[in-house]
Formats: sequence, C-alpha cells, structure tokens
Amino acid sequence: MLDGTWQVRLRPSPRHVADDGWQHLDARLDPANWTPVQVPGHLPLQGHGSPSYTNVDYPFPVDPPFPPDDNPVAEHRLVLVAAPELLAHPCVLRFEGVDGAATVWLNGVELGTLRGSRLTTELACTGVLQPGTNVLAVRLAQWSAHSYLEDQDMWWLPGLFRSVTLLARPRGGVRDVFVHAGFDHRDGSGTLRVDVELSAGAEAPATLSVPALGLHDVAVGVPHHVVSVAPWTAETPTLYDAQVHTPAETVNLRIGFRTVGIEDACLLLNGVPLLLKGVNRHEHDPRQGRRVDLAAARAELLLMKQHNINAIRTSHYPPQADFLDLADELGFYLIVENDLETHGFERVGWRSNPSDDPRWLAAYQDRMQRTVERDKNHPSVLVWSLGNEAGTGANLDAIACWTRDRDPDRLVHYEGDRRSRHVDLYSRMYALVDEVEAIATEPPAETFTDPDEQHRRRLPFLLCEYAHAMGNGPGGLSEYQDLFHRYPRLAGGFIWEWVEHTLDGPTGPDGRPGQLYGGDFGERVHDGNFVVDGLVHADRTPGPGLADLARVFSPVSLELAADRSTLTVVNRYHSLDLSHLEASCTFDGPEPASSVPVPLPEIPAGSSAVVPLRLPPSATVTVVLRRRTAGDGCPAGHEVAWTQQVPARPIPSFAAAPVAPRRDSDGLIHLGPAVFDEHTGMPVRLGTLALHDVAVGLWRAPTDNDRGMASEEPELPPSPSSGPQPGWMICVPV
Repeated sequence: MLDGTWQVRLRPSPRHVADDGWQHLDARLDPANWTPVQVPGHLPLQGHGSPSYTNVDYPFPVDPPFPPDDNPVAEHRLVLVAAPELLAHPCVLRFEGVDGAATVWLNGVELGTLRGSRLTTELACTGVLQPGTNVLAVRLAQWSAHSYLEDQDMWWLPGLFRSVTLLARPRGGVRDVFVHAGFDHRDGSGTLRVDVELSAGAEAPATLSVPALGLHDVAVGVPHHVVSVAPWTAETPTLYDAQVHTPAETVNLRIGFRTVGIEDACLLLNGVPLLLKGVNRHEHDPRQGRRVDLAAARAELLLMKQHNINAIRTSHYPPQADFLDLADELGFYLIVENDLETHGFERVGWRSNPSDDPRWLAAYQDRMQRTVERDKNHPSVLVWSLGNEAGTGANLDAIACWTRDRDPDRLVHYEGDRRSRHVDLYSRMYALVDEVEAIATEPPAETFTDPDEQHRRRLPFLLCEYAHAMGNGPGGLSEYQDLFHRYPRLAGGFIWEWVEHTLDGPTGPDGRPGQLYGGDFGERVHDGNFVVDGLVHADRTPGPGLADLARVFSPVSLELAADRSTLTVVNRYHSLDLSHLEASCTFDGPEPASSVPVPLPEIPAGSSAVVPLRLPPSATVTVVLRRRTAGDGCPAGHEVAWTQQVPARPIPSFAAAPVAPRRDSDGLIHLGPAVFDEHTGMPVRLGTLALHDVAVGLWRAPTDNDRGMASEEPELPPSPSSGPQPGWMICVPV
C-alpha cells in the first residue's frame, strides 16, 4: 500500500510544465517548490486549488475533444523502498481512483496513462522496479478530453483520491476469475461454474473448492450441480467461501447463488417478483470529498438497513471496490453504473455528443469493460448501468451489446434512451404518479406495431431517480409506493438522493462547521445549493424525510379495521416470513397507557393474514412490529412497521344569535361589527378598524424545489447562487 504522504508541485497549465528530471531518483529538486499532500485525497481539499460544483454545465467551454487552456497540473512524487522478495515476482501498480488525467513514471520510465477517474487501472512495472529505493511520479492534469465523459452532478475535485498499491503477482498464477452461480427456485438447487484465466507460465490447470457444498478440487470452467443451496438475497445474504487453486496461487472468493430474470414484464429474483426500494448514492465525505473510509461506508449501509432500504444505484460511477464486499455481506441489490455522463451537451442540443461519435467508441468500450470486469463476481450486483444522462448514440448501443454478451446473467440498464432497444429495463426519471400508472397499465406488447415499442412493453419499469429529496422533500412517497405494490410491472425505484454533498467550512459560534455548496468557492459557473438534496446530511445525520421513507418502504403493511375488530398484516418481504418479528399493541386514552402482545400467525413472504383483535373503542391504538433479536443490521427491538388509529373526536358546535343586516344611505351594509360595500361586497370596516383592498392570500415561503418548478410564478425570489437555471427543477434528471 502506497497511501500516505507524497510530495506535490503545482503548475498552472501543461504549457508551464518543465522537464527537469523530477521523475528520476537522482533529480536535483528545490524543496521549496514541493509541499506534502495526503494520498488518498483531493488536492482542492488540501489547499491546492478550489472545489467547483456543477450539475449540468461543464465548467469550461464545450469544444470536444479539447480541454480548456486553464488546466492546472499537479506533479506527485513518492520515494518508496522495494523489498527484495517483491522483485522475485511480476509487479503491477494499481490506481483505484485518480480524478483527472495522469501520466505515470517509475524511476523515470513511463509506465502509461490513466483515464477514467472512478475506474481502476493497473500498470505493469516488472523490470522497472528496482531493489531498494525507487521513485514513483504521477503528473495529473485536471482536464482532458475525457472530462467530457465525466459531467456527473457533483464536485469537480482532482486528485489521487483512492488507494495506490504495489502488487507482486506470482508467475503462473490466476489472471482472472468469473463466477456464475445460479439458483433454481423450483427445487432449491444451485449451478456453479467458475471460469479461470491463468497467467503465462502456469504449470497445471486450476481447481475449485467450496467446502460447505462438498466441492473439493473440482474442475473449473464446467458447471457443477449442487442439490441444495441457500439462495442469496438482500434479506438472506448467504455467502459460501470458495478457493481457486493453482500450484502458484490460491484466490479466495465469496459466492452467492441467485438468478435474475424477467417474466411477463416483471422483475424476478430467484423466481419471485422483486421490488427495489432504493436510493442513489454518491460517495461523499464533508471533509474528504469522494474519499470515504470503509468504516463510514459500513455505517451508511447499516443506517439504510434500519430504514428499510434494500437497493442502491451507484450514481454515477463504480464505488470503491471494498464497498461491494459490504453489499454482498450485508445484503443490498446494486445497480453498478459506468463512469460516464455527458449531460452538458444537452445545453447545445446534444451537438457533437460523444455518445454518437465513432471517435469516442474506444473510450466508451474501455470504461464499460473496466466497470464490468472489476465487479463481476459480486452477487449483490444485479444490473449494469451504461452510464447516466449521456444522450443517445451508437457508442451506447455498442457497450450495451458487449455487456450482455460478456455477462448474460445480469440485466443492462440505461435511462437516457426512450427506445430501450438494447436494455432490459424501461427506466425513467421523475415520471409523475399518473404517468407511472399509465405505464403500468399499457396494453400488451402485441398491440404495438413498432418493434422497439414491443420490446419496451415487455420490460419491467423502473424509476432510476424519483422523489427529489431537496429542501422539504421528498414528497409523494406513498402515492408511488401504492403503485409499486399494485402493479407487477413496476420494479420500484431509487430516491434522489441518499447523502447531501456539502463540504465543511469554518466553524461557527455553535462549534459546528458551516456547510458549503456551489458558489461558496468563487466559481464562475456553478449550480448553487442543488447539491444539498439528500435524505441524510453530509455528516450522515438523518433528515426528517428518512423517517417518512422508512415507513413507506416498510416490508410489512399493517391496517386496523375501522371498528378495531381486526388487524390486516401484509408480508411484503421477498424471502422472509415474519417469525423474526413480534407485534404489540399500545392503548393511550383516559386510562394510563398499557401495552399487550399481539400473536401473529405464520405469514410467508408475499402473503397476508387477518388477525382478530379486542380493543377499547375510546383509546388511541398503536400497533408496532419489532425485531425479536438483532439482525439484518438492526438491534433487537428495532421498529420495522407500525400503524395507529385515533378515535374520532366530537366537533364542538358554536351557536350564535342571528344578526340581521342593515343598509344605510351611504351604500354600506352593516352586519354586526363588519361593514361591507353593497356594490363590491368587500369589507370596508371591522369595528373601528378601517379596511381596504382586503383579499384572501394563500401563500407560503417558496422552497428550493418551487424555484425550479414554478415557472408560472416569476416573482419568486432567486435561488441563493448564480440565479435560476433551466436545469433546476424537481423533475429534471440529476
């Protein structure tokens, strides 16, 4: 691991770069020009440059493939010592994430270049790495042609923000592994095939062992039928330890058996309809930017579990590699998204969009291939997403076809192409409730004549973004969820978004850091506080919307009959019965509050039961389901579902003596203390108080979402940033 303190030297642009031998071990460098910097880390968050936030617009002129002339360059340098035993094996340098465009040297020898800021790159360094002291040099430019492919809704933060590792690889070891583990819900059996590619010089074929399944040193590359396996789901994330052996190396794996499919336009997991109750998750820390510690990521996932979230879209790039291990272990359904977005081309009518320019095909293919190859052995990954808001074009079609050919066991997603010709899910952003219901009830595919429409109609429908959580959002959650429960074609959706992206500023009088967003760093082009739109704040403190979401996403629905004689319990779990839960009923009325247990019958997943009750008529009744023991990321006693019924209260009546109107000679009508103009009907006096221009005004202070939505109210005050912009509205993709 090469994380730690590096040295950095800054240049204002590539034109100012000097070849003074800084990449070599014997370079004579002026220490005054170099400052320490932490890797992983973002340069602007360590005093080198400034953060910049945009949602749609590029922060430079759109002139592909040319980057702007104002293009800061940071030259990184690390002196490292290689142990002799390291040099006995082939070696590679692995860069997990480098935001920007980089060239890498080792001991003055150029190893290669890095493109794709949130993608892993490995560079061979065998024969260049020397025993003892070495110097690793990385020249990082903030902008390049590839910046046009990375216009995600987030901060622009250059730097080596994920780990850098020097790896020794055994000769004749394992070069690649691809696990295919399917589950047959009809008989509970599993089928396992592990494809293995060996490095040059391998002396014997690899073998596979899964001790818990009775597989010991069996052949790779062929299917093995296992009579009985426990399937992997987000509710039951069963993993089997496995090893791939060669004489030179043993690779440890964790295998989950599950099958993803589509039947009658319904999304299925292990043969059972699957409802995704998801969030869009950016990687963000208020002090470290997109560098998120693994412990913090685990805490995030546990918080999601405690609020009934079962799915994550990794918007809009693959997360750090270890995050997927957590998703496998804790149980989450993932849409892993390619590091690709060209949203800024929308401002110019998608003219010169790279998605439909053959000169960019190789870059699109490279990004998608690296996304799939890194994460293809994780059972939590159900869907590959081609990218986000990149328009349409032949390059997207090409990577969709490659992805399906490479990994036919998973689904392919992309929202931006309404044809949905090359994908497996009909995906939309911010479709309103009425439109979602219309999509759910479309006529059968056979009624369409257009082949694209026929294909689209056979696809499950997914809201990859909905219920924008900015300001006092999200709203309308119950209306959407009711539709998801009612119509099998609706596969659920992903709230925009999980976490707010504010950065910590100076500490205020209350001892807490101020929260900074777009425009707070002097950016000329920015999108203000549109980055503050999460269910949790940047420090992971839940907002009020998260509690509402937990109830709407609850895996159990409870309904008390109007006469309180029965409780209807609907089990909306995918795989679990309700034996892990216990129900209780609390009465709160004239008598002191009391609580009694409510026995529940056996209720399998996807079924319901009506439980008879005898409840007092005058008390407020609350029924709660809690976990019996700790599990699924939740402590014992954790509240999973609840419902409440408050008895009707009598409405007091107010009797008033009738008052006869009196008309005077001035054209005024007197009605008690009020006086009205007989011609206009408007009040002109109330007692001794003179009135004029009286009108009913129904208005509230506008929210951030209102400012974008309310085009019919141009008098609303501007947003606290650079002013209203066309992309600022609740229903615009982010």
